[in-house]
Amino acid sequence: MRRRSFLAGIALLLGASGARAQTGRPPPAAPPPASNLIDLNSASRDELMALDGIGEVRADAIIRARPFKAKTELVERRLIPEALYDRIADKVMARPPPGTPAPAPARPAPQKRS
Repeated sequence: MRRRSFLAGIALLLGASGARAQTGRPPPAAPPPASNLIDLNSASRDELMALDGIGEVRADAIIRARPFKAKTELVERRLIPEALYDRIADKVMARPPPGTPAPAPARPAPQKRS
């Protein structure tokens, strides 16, 4: 009996891997490494214009609006429409500019003494 369930498990595994191979779909893509992302706070005009949908006017507007705390500010500040943001969000980041103080850690609330 054990042998039959063992063989059934092997057949199931082989069948499952064969099914994955037959779909023809590549495995899900991993997010690009941070080194490949364009930093909104330091990118040149040409680097920004390399993004799909960013031309001269939008690149100049992004540069004038620096610094950014988060890449979502592109939409919040109405520099680009949300549909364009959805296309480029995985290609950009907003690294804090040098010299920007790190946010202070939250302090616990003072306790009342009785």
